[in-house]
Amino acid sequence: MDPKFLKLTKLDEKIYSTFRETFKELDIKLLKPDDLKSDEAKETWRPFCNQFEGLIEDFNYGTLLRLDCEKDYTEENTIFATRVQFFAVEIARNREGYNNTVFMSKSSKS
Repeated sequence: MDPKFLKLTKLDEKIYSTFRETFKELDIKLLKPDDLKSDEAKETWRPFCNQFEGLIEDFNYGTLLRLDCEKDYTEENTIFATRVQFFAVEIARNREGYNNTVFMSKSSKS
């Protein structure tokens, strides 16, 4: 399925719009660990994530997130993030066309 049409949660629209309001300049194509883990980043991410408490099940549980969206999950290309951070970044990558590279490479192999 084309990633632009993929729905990850019932709240995709709210997650995406709030994410882009909060993180207008964040380069989601190639994340850096400091984008999620620096003290400054945590100050912005914390209130963003906490607004989804009670709305997204296990919103603050840890999950793996790809740093470079054009590459698969590998030890070098993953970072530990919260579930709502994962949803925010991957929904944005889907909507903004950044996940097309992986989608096209996987669909051309079938």
